[in-house]
Amino acid sequence: MSQKIHKSIVIGSGPAGFTAAIYLGRANMPPLVFEGDQPGGQLTITTEVENFPGFPEGITGPELTEHFRAQAARFGAEIITKTVDGVDLSERPFKVVVGAETHLAHSLILATGSSARWLGLPEENDFHGKGLSACATCDGFFFRDQEIAVVGGGDTALEEAIFLTNFAKKVTLIHRRDELRGSKIMADRAMANEKIDIAWNKTVKQLVGGENGLLEKLILADTQGGADVELPVTGCFIAIGHIPNTQFLNGQLTIDENGYLVTLPNVTATEVEGVWACGDVQDHVYRQAITAAGTGCMSAIECERWIGEQGI
Repeated sequence: MSQKIHKSIVIGSGPAGFTAAIYLGRANMPPLVFEGDQPGGQLTITTEVENFPGFPEGITGPELTEHFRAQAARFGAEIITKTVDGVDLSERPFKVVVGAETHLAHSLILATGSSARWLGLPEENDFHGKGLSACATCDGFFFRDQEIAVVGGGDTALEEAIFLTNFAKKVTLIHRRDELRGSKIMADRAMANEKIDIAWNKTVKQLVGGENGLLEKLILADTQGGADVELPVTGCFIAIGHIPNTQFLNGQLTIDENGYLVTLPNVTATEVEGVWACGDVQDHVYRQAITAAGTGCMSAIECERWIGEQGI
């Protein structure tokens, strides 16, 4: 018995992957979706989504993700909570390796998103789950009435700092420059919050633990050449950007200088015919849920038309 060849496999979830799955399902070619070990992607660690159309009162990231997922399932997508280990794009049908299994597909839509960037300090691994986190939504509750820090100066850092004031006694925002990079509305909210202090022109030089192994303080370096300072905190949240999740491709597709997948002008197709990329794995400019959903739609429509042209 020959192995089934799927018309399309979607790798990844979140707004891009699930939107692609919705459109493919409605085109009567429901895909196989591998949603990864963080189903929903970055949305699952987003607290309040206020700018996605259709939700005037706002909605949490996990709730919005669940809406996407349920809608994709409604139109027939087969959603599997596993992570793709590798692909072979050298011939068609394409091979998608998941553990000991190999799945075949005529086309692929890549929506693997991006992952949080860490500081890269040698002692960093010692403090994961012991005071160091990249997910305020996941871990903020554990720092009720404590003094904590957020590292970064963009919208993600500002949002996390503001959210953490719901729990913490004090939040220090650590930023390497003397001006915030985030949007004006988020910067104004953070500056106006009496629980938030900003450590300007500072970077984290060292994480220091107590006798119990839990984070106790940060050593901050001054980017203007001043002396190091100590900041006593029990929690530190990293919000300094993301790394596109392309490792599983093993160099088979072109990436730009920041690691994002390169798509052809005005479309979401990659240089390999039959492979599309959408969402944060290929978007280093907007990185919004609504634009990710938009490119997921584009990928699905382009894929559907290509499948039709191929007579598959």
